Amino acid sequence: MRRLLYVIAQCTWGIVQTALGLLIFLVNIRRPHRIYRGCIDTHWKSRGGMSLGLFIFTPGEDGGNSRPVRVHEYGHTIQSLILGPLYLIIVGIVSYTWANLPYFRRMRKEKGVPYTACFVESWASRLGEKVTGEPAIWH
Repeated sequence: MRRLLYVIAQCTWGIVQTALGLLIFLVNIRRPHRIYRGCIDTHWKSRGGMSLGLFIFTPGEDGGNSRPVRVHEYGHTIQSLILGPLYLIIVGIVSYTWANLPYFRRMRKEKGVPYTACFVESWASRLGEKVTGEPAIWH
C-alpha cells in the first residue's frame, strides 16, 4: 500500500519531474531497469546519478558506488514528495549547478570538498539512508 501511495504522489504532486524523468527513461529504454522501492531505476551510461520523480538513473556498473548512489538518488525522490512542484527549483537547479559548474567541480577536486557538502545533496543522502536503511554515497 505504501508503494502505491508513493507512485500516486509522484504522479500527482511530483508530476512535472516525473514527466521529465519519463522522457529520459524513454531515451534510455534499452538500458537495464529494475524497480527499487516503488521507483524505476535505470542503469545508464553516465558515471553519476539523477533523480526525477518516479525515475532514478544510476551508473551502469554493478560494483563500486552504484548501490550507495541508488540510495542517494532515492533520497532525491523523497525530496520530490516533500517539495512537489518546487523540487526542480529548490533541488534541481542547485544540484545541477553544484554538479556541473566548473568552479564547483574544481573546488571539489582541488580542496577535497565532498559532493554532499551541498545542502540538497546531504539532505538526499540522509533521507535515502533513513527511508531505506542502506548506506548512501557521501563523497
